[in-house]
Amino acid sequence: MHTVTRRGFALSLAGTLAARGQVSEDLAALTLAEAAARVRAGSVTPTQLTEACLARIQTYNPKLNAFITVLRDQAMAQARALDAEQRAGKLRGPLHGIPVALKDNVDTAGIRTTAASAVFDDRIPQQDAEVTRRLKEAGAVLIGKTNLHEFAMGGTNATSYYGPVRNPWALDRNPGGSSGGSAAAVSARMCFGALGTDTGGSIRIPAAFCGVVGLKPTYGLVSIRGIIPLTFSLDHCGPIVRTVEDAALMLNALAGYDRLDIASVEHPREDYAAGMRQPVSGFRLGIPRGPFFDLLDSDVAKAVEDAIAVLSKLTRSAKEVVLPSVRDIVLAGEANAYHEELFTRTPERYQIPTRRNLQNNANRKASDYVRARWKLDLLRRTIDDSFADFDLVALPTRRRIPRKIDAALKRERTEKPLNPELENTGQFNVYGIPAISVPCGFTSAGLPVGLMIAGPRFSESRVLALANAYERATEWRHRRPPLAPDTVVPALAVTDEDVP
Repeated sequence: MHTVTRRGFALSLAGTLAARGQVSEDLAALTLAEAAARVRAGSVTPTQLTEACLARIQTYNPKLNAFITVLRDQAMAQARALDAEQRAGKLRGPLHGIPVALKDNVDTAGIRTTAASAVFDDRIPQQDAEVTRRLKEAGAVLIGKTNLHEFAMGGTNATSYYGPVRNPWALDRNPGGSSGGSAAAVSARMCFGALGTDTGGSIRIPAAFCGVVGLKPTYGLVSIRGIIPLTFSLDHCGPIVRTVEDAALMLNALAGYDRLDIASVEHPREDYAAGMRQPVSGFRLGIPRGPFFDLLDSDVAKAVEDAIAVLSKLTRSAKEVVLPSVRDIVLAGEANAYHEELFTRTPERYQIPTRRNLQNNANRKASDYVRARWKLDLLRRTIDDSFADFDLVALPTRRRIPRKIDAALKRERTEKPLNPELENTGQFNVYGIPAISVPCGFTSAGLPVGLMIAGPRFSESRVLALANAYERATEWRHRRPPLAPDTVVPALAVTDEDVP
């Protein structure tokens, strides 16, 4: 008779658990498209994918603070139901059983949605946002709600009632914002994709800073109904993922007309995953150097110029171009229209930088807003004319590397007048055209750099195609953040760094 000793059993159990842990790590490392292929082949289940992500969340969310709410029980129940559909051969599509996260300004019925503010600490919506409904219908597993810059009013994710989000590539740095929790969660393999919102760059900036892919679609292509607004006329919703193909798969589920969303636009149904595979050798590339290349960080400049050299070989031609100015289009009063009653009732519940923003915009004249809105409407009607001699543009997503969290907090809380941030993303929200950020290199300190590709209205397939061609011509998508279970989280402290 074979006898198993207590020590032998313990070693065997430890080996089994280690093997399971490695399988879980291997599953979490898959891209969304790879995970979808395994679900389709029946070699992995939604439950296994969900358990893998939950294990990563348990280990790394305490270090990154990417999630405000983790939906462990709901996600496992949803995954088990999707397992049953998988066994019955009833797959809903590429998102079947894929764990995704939602930025916590996207409404979820019966689940707290806070916008990272004490104002909404106990807010529980009665209905799903349209994008939430679409993801559920497509079979995605909702694994949690991610942290953000309070009410999406900033680009660092340092200002949040629930504390700053940390960048997975350097825990003392901010991850970009306002969708910093979504980008950090995707970068750290805590989910396969996430939703972000983008009013001035809030999908693309954190995607660039966290070394992942972020897509802002054409204004009106993806519903924003049921999303807590920042500036309604500029608000977009889109995916943050690991690869361009993943972005196309998520956009297929998200895009579509919503009659109850006044921003929604009717557009013929497209298969963006198929459109992404079109040849790019005939594309004419534009490089809008002024002002987007002014005062670049030297490491950013090198990475972007190297990327443009690659794109120039992939496309038919590349030349310098000019895009229209948006200097006179200021719509800040829209935020006050949403917050007026809340702010009047409980101003003390807002974080200091958010409170100051609302106070500064409180006295804007209605006539100034109306004139800005007229200019916005005309620009969006004519923006495609700017692409008459070229098809797409490429430029740096962000001109500078992310600040340390301490420095970002100091800058956001100071009363000292500051020069405005140099940024490249907000102009494309005013245009309302599709823009994607893809990784294009790293700084000498090991921080990711993002390249932005944009095109005319509803040119998502071409934008995705060029981004995909670039991604496959380079190796950046294979790099992963230097995170480990024993990674030490640096303490926040008062910094001597000057406020720039």
